[in-house]
Amino acid sequence: MYLLPAIDILDGRAVRLAKGDYAKVTVYNEDPADQARLFEEAGASWLHVVDLDGAKSGMPENIAIIERILAKTLLKVEVGGGIRSIETIERLYQAGVSRVVLGTSLVADPAFAEAAIERYKGLLAAGIDAKGGEVAVSGWREGAGVPAEELAAQVAQAGFKHLVYTDIARDGMQTGIDENAYVRMAEVFGNPVTASGGVADLSDIERLGAVAGSVEGVIAGRAVYEGTLDVAEAVAACEAATRAFEAARAAENPCGGGLGAC
Repeated sequence: MYLLPAIDILDGRAVRLAKGDYAKVTVYNEDPADQARLFEEAGASWLHVVDLDGAKSGMPENIAIIERILAKTLLKVEVGGGIRSIETIERLYQAGVSRVVLGTSLVADPAFAEAAIERYKGLLAAGIDAKGGEVAVSGWREGAGVPAEELAAQVAQAGFKHLVYTDIARDGMQTGIDENAYVRMAEVFGNPVTASGGVADLSDIERLGAVAGSVEGVIAGRAVYEGTLDVAEAVAACEAATRAFEAARAAENPCGGGLGAC
C-alpha cells in the first residue's frame, strides 16, 4: 500500500474541487511542478495527477505540465483526465508516466479501452468514479447509468489489473472514508484497488491499512494541502500497513507453498 498525493490541474494551477464541482475550486499552488517537488521532498514516491481541463473537454490540455513534473522529479506519476486516444497514451508513456487512468472512455468508447489495454496492459488503470453506486463520467458532470460494481467486473474481464475507485460524495470533503466500499470493489474487481475520496487524516490511512489486502494505493488531496494529513506520516503508515499485511500472510502460509515446502 502506498500514498499518492494528488495534484488536480485546472487552468495551469494545482487545485482541488469539492465533490467534483468545477464551481467550487480552491487553488493551492500556481505551479503544479513545484507542488510535486514538495511532495517528493516530504517522502512521497507516487503522485496522482488529474487533468481537470481535459476531463471536462474530452481531450488532454495539460500534458506539457505533466511532462515538466516528470522532468523535475523522480516521482512515479499516475495520470488521468481526458485520455481518450492511443496517441495520448503513447505521449504520456514516452514522457515517463508510470500509470495512465482511463475513465469516461470505459463507458463511452469501450472499443478504445479494449484496444488500449491490449497494447499497453500494465501501464493502464481503470478509473471508476461513482456516486450512490452509479458511475459518473465527463469530469463527474454526467451520470452514466451504469452500476460501479458492474463496470468493475467488466474492466477486470477486459484485462485491467489496476483500478482507481473514487467516492465522489466524499471527494475533497475530508469526511473520512468507507473502507468497506473498497473491500467490496476489490472483491468484484479481483485485485486490490486504489482508494480515492474523503481521506481526512492519519486515522483514515490506518483504517485502510487494516484492509491492506484490498488496497493498492491511497490518494489524498485536500487533507495534505490543508495540513490535516502529513505526507511523511502517511507514507510511513502505508509502508507499515504493507509490512503488517505481508507478515500476516506469511504467518498463514509459513511454508511459502514452494516445491517441497514443509
